[in-house]
Amino acid sequence: MRVRGIHLLLLILLTLPGRTFAQNAAAASGEKTESKSSAKSAPTLEIENWGVLNDLKTGLQPPTIAEVELDEQQQFSRQLIRVQWRMHDPIELWVARPKVSGKVPVVLYLYGYDDTGDRFRDNGWCKRATADGFAAVGFVSALTDYRFRFRPLRQWFVSELAESLGTTVHDVQLILNYLTARGDMDMDQVGMFGMGSGASIAILAAHADPRIKTLDLLDPWGDWPDWLKDSPLILDGDRPKYLTPEFLKSVAALDPIAYLPTLKTERLRLQQTLSEPDTPKTAKERLAAVVPDPSQVVKYGNPGDLLKAWETGGLSGWIKKQMRLQTPKDSSDDAQAAPSGVDLTRSGTNK
Repeated sequence: MRVRGIHLLLLILLTLPGRTFAQNAAAASGEKTESKSSAKSAPTLEIENWGVLNDLKTGLQPPTIAEVELDEQQQFSRQLIRVQWRMHDPIELWVARPKVSGKVPVVLYLYGYDDTGDRFRDNGWCKRATADGFAAVGFVSALTDYRFRFRPLRQWFVSELAESLGTTVHDVQLILNYLTARGDMDMDQVGMFGMGSGASIAILAAHADPRIKTLDLLDPWGDWPDWLKDSPLILDGDRPKYLTPEFLKSVAALDPIAYLPTLKTERLRLQQTLSEPDTPKTAKERLAAVVPDPSQVVKYGNPGDLLKAWETGGLSGWIKKQMRLQTPKDSSDDAQAAPSGVDLTRSGTNK
């Protein structure tokens, strides 16, 4: 009897995380979850609401912040800061700052779901990112790299898409709060670069937080019904479960295509590599079509064309140029300052 009692206890404990994930999924889709617990029960932590992009009230604890590492180079300093707002989900925040006095403009960098964040340790990357007096802040999204370690193997970024997107959108806002509290960043001059799934999150974060005033997007995912139906990232055997009405409903409020047309971001560039396979052609076309100003869309035929376009300014060249223009005096000149459209689908040169 004692053994059976232990087994029963283990079974109860193992089912608790499943209830939490189900409640989170319901929150992302706007559904209410009910519990048999009454008001007499002990208070419990509220569930983080992934489906409401600017909801930082629920499920998030006061942060713990610790400097793990400090590296002083000749032209920049690099800190590894560990922040944490959720149980079992510490976030490594890489903060590279140029060695100049006063507050500096800052660019957030978020790469794709399979990124390890190793680039933020690279001195060459940090030197380029902090050139011209800019700070660079790098991190990885939820269910990525070390933030995936304690999850079941059957789960990954797409299987938990509402959580992956919603959690990281909240992370961006909390990171901006942290940078504000530091006091050494110019929070009137904030930009964000995103690639792949990171670009999708950047779109959602810019909608939720007006502090992001310059946005550079490379090959964002989006248009979830088409993306989930045709993206080669998803195994054919798994695809049907991502096309159910329940799953599509859970991510409907987290589709970048719904927010691109109404973004208030002062300066925006959408870059698309047409040969990039993760986002299907139909989804690419729909994302480009909803950008309000066609001159903000830049298309490359292949990665070689993209590299040629970056040879002069590099990864951060465009976003830094736009942020230097981003002052109160020229805020009425957004149309003149917007980037010119470039289409490299027919040649490898910038027309």
